[in-house]
Amino acid sequence: MRFRHRDGTVVHLAYCTNVHPAEDLAGVRDQLVRYAEPIREQLGVDRLGLGLWLAHDVATALDTNPADLARLRAELVARGLEVVTLNGFPYRHFHAPVVKHGVYTPDWSQPDRLVYTTVLARLLTGLMPDDAARGSISTLPLGWRSWWNDSRRDDAARQLAALADELADLEHRTGRTVRVGFEPEPGCVVESTEDAVRHLAAIDTSRLGICLDACHLAVGFEDPQAALGRLAAAGLAVVKLQASCALHAPDPAAPGARDTLGGFVEPRFLHQTRELAEPGPDNGFGGGSDVGSGSGSERRLHARDDLPDALYGQRALPARGPWRVHFHIPLHATPAGPVGSTRDVLDDVLANVFGGQHAVTDHVEVETYTWTVLPERDRPTDEKSLAAGIAAELDWTRAALARHGLVEVSS
Repeated sequence: MRFRHRDGTVVHLAYCTNVHPAEDLAGVRDQLVRYAEPIREQLGVDRLGLGLWLAHDVATALDTNPADLARLRAELVARGLEVVTLNGFPYRHFHAPVVKHGVYTPDWSQPDRLVYTTVLARLLTGLMPDDAARGSISTLPLGWRSWWNDSRRDDAARQLAALADELADLEHRTGRTVRVGFEPEPGCVVESTEDAVRHLAAIDTSRLGICLDACHLAVGFEDPQAALGRLAAAGLAVVKLQASCALHAPDPAAPGARDTLGGFVEPRFLHQTRELAEPGPDNGFGGGSDVGSGSGSERRLHARDDLPDALYGQRALPARGPWRVHFHIPLHATPAGPVGSTRDVLDDVLANVFGGQHAVTDHVEVETYTWTVLPERDRPTDEKSLAAGIAAELDWTRAALARHGLVEVSS
């Protein structure tokens, strides 16, 4: 799906296919038939964007077989699908029974991450439509914080410089521009936009920038206008916006709130949890898992690395302020009980990205990979209901973009 901003920018809307457990070419092609094309038909559009997730093994296979890559592109075209963005955050096994911290490996201090990302960039130049202005790839925000040290930092700096060189060479050889966006995420080296400025302002900002995930921004209780202004002042471009919502508990001590939150505890993904707290001598800070939120910020947060840690045990969060949980909630849905989503934050992000005279980004990706681990009452029961849910998310986003002045354009 494509939209036009008032400044003339063509904005691409896609959904991220990391919701589907495909780690070989047959699986990738199968999801086009079972999900992507039916979603396009439900939306009544001639062209649907996909934010393809190509796991390491399938990406490597495509990179060594140009004929398979050409056939994949031809199949996308035949089914009314297009790809201008790839999700390069998960490396492999994203739908294993337990993923948790494994999604952060390899990190940007390790050569395998550089190799994988440059392979994705090459593939994207072969998949993009001829009339697409540029491509984008989202990637992890350097690494998980507790694994990071000076040696890893230095290794990562060298790898980011090499990545920028690889992207420049790729553009010289193919004439196609691909940018990579680092995606701030709770618990990582780059958790917030303050961290992004601190750790990434020295990179080659012509080819490297930020993938702004609205769920992650909300979990950190960041103000969208201030966050975007901070990135702009540092010269960090928003390469891609991920349209996503976090789980929100305005009063985690309210009757039924903990039981409802407990329904979102599940073993596959990490659900980092943050509680907004006021700074002061009795605020409970001091534990190794409590964090501030950046130099000069007025926000103070209690932090736990997973929802069970926040709910249970001696280190449970105090529940004196609102909670936000890194659990991607379908954009159009409202969770049952005394909890909600951060849809209002997402709408504020969209207003700040597209409501002005110039579009801040041209790639928007709906990324709700948690459909199959939602509480049972909210979980899709079959392929048809999953496709319908993703279509509803895209329809909500389509309407939100229209509210902020974008005009949908046909193929």
